[in-house]
Amino acid sequence: MSQRYFIEIAYHGKNYIGWQVQPTGISVQAKINEALSLFLREPINVVGCGRTDTGVHASSFFLHFDAENPLPDDLLNRLNRYLPPDIAAKRIIIQIPANAHARFDATYRAYDYYIHFNKNPFLTEFSFFFPWRPLNLEVMQQAIELLPQYTDFRMFCKTGAGSKTTLCNLYKAQMHLNETDQTLRFHLAANRFLRGMVRRIVGCLLFMGKDKISLQEFTEVMNGRKSQFPKINISVPPQGLFLSEVRYPYIGEQ
Repeated sequence: MSQRYFIEIAYHGKNYIGWQVQPTGISVQAKINEALSLFLREPINVVGCGRTDTGVHASSFFLHFDAENPLPDDLLNRLNRYLPPDIAAKRIIIQIPANAHARFDATYRAYDYYIHFNKNPFLTEFSFFFPWRPLNLEVMQQAIELLPQYTDFRMFCKTGAGSKTTLCNLYKAQMHLNETDQTLRFHLAANRFLRGMVRRIVGCLLFMGKDKISLQEFTEVMNGRKSQFPKINISVPPQGLFLSEVRYPYIGEQ
């Protein structure tokens, strides 16, 4: 009889087409399947807590899998030896409900998006270089504080994403400026996110900071009085985005 397990991982997304297995390209999911199948000596197909896009990172990502064979005591160490350097297994959770599901049981997901204003070669893979200052931080702050009031985020959904619903409960929407390091971090937490949603929200806020989108235009779109923002590409690049936290009712924080 098979048993279900959860694993928390982290990964550097640069070399992957995203989390999910695709007909072309290398995915994080494929690498995990391959590693677990090899040393457990049975076919393993893992299920992730979500689907990160090409080039997006995760500092905390949960997956579940079912295995017939008992797990070795040193599973974590062995799994990390089989995995490439840009994917790390952080912990395995054994005491979970039999029907626990990594995707459907997640009650909280958080993303962070990083921006740096001064050119820095050591940040290019983990942050978006945005040299166009000054920014109207006041209007950006006003907009980000309004976001949790809304539940329909269709205007930030990637075209063709095929979402059954565009409703999300946004728990947190924050912006943190570090004047010393000349960096900016956006933090968004919700019960679920639409495809491309975080990168489009960040892009919209940056355009507002450059006075390309007004606070009035923002509220008109959010309230449904306008169907979309001005015809500009508001999505920011993937390398600044991290899935940073996922919560379950039966898994404690570490």
